[in-house]
Amino acid sequence: MAKHNQKILVVDDEGDILEFLKYNLSKEGYNVRTATDGIKGVEVAKSFKPNLILLDIMMPKQDGVETCRQMREIPEIANSFVIFLTARSEEYSEVVAFDMGADDYITKPIKPRALISRINALFRRKSKKKKESNKITIGDLLIDRTSYTIKNGEDRISLPKKEFDLLYFLAQNPGKVFSRDELLQSVWGTDVYVLIRTVDVHVQKVREKIGKEHIITVKGVGYKFKSN
Repeated sequence: MAKHNQKILVVDDEGDILEFLKYNLSKEGYNVRTATDGIKGVEVAKSFKPNLILLDIMMPKQDGVETCRQMREIPEIANSFVIFLTARSEEYSEVVAFDMGADDYITKPIKPRALISRINALFRRKSKKKKESNKITIGDLLIDRTSYTIKNGEDRISLPKKEFDLLYFLAQNPGKVFSRDELLQSVWGTDVYVLIRTVDVHVQKVREKIGKEHIITVKGVGYKFKSN
């Protein structure tokens, strides 16, 4: 039986890595499918509807970043977890990965127990969030985590998963100031290494889409969501 009925799609152009990951994840109890490139990965994702996607960045035909962008546009898996796998460790790759809505970023060679631990942590976090309130209304802004949608008056706004999670977390605590470190731990989790500047980039993008007046910078401290 699949572990908690969770489905994982692994997309990588290296056959030995696909077999290695499929074996270890299946052994753990997950329902696993594989694809050898980004284009095939998108096709499989549409029918398989995975709860989590392990996605190599450097692939022929279509790289992982573009593949992630296309997968995020598939409504049924728009909120599925994405973990990027890559042999590259440059800061650029990491920033791009998280800007595209990645939930984690793992550098090869992959240690199976560490990978499984991080996957399990993501699913636990999702289970915990389901028990919390799913809608927040502040002024004209309605944030609905059930459907991952935002309405600002009559305008419907779409945000990538991490931008949405950041907005939702701040909006849950209006008027409370959070440091960048606190936001990293609360939104990205303690199991993921993310650069501090990633918070600033995501705040900037959220402001561009919902308006600058909602998230306030507290100089030398961090950010807060404006209370009514």
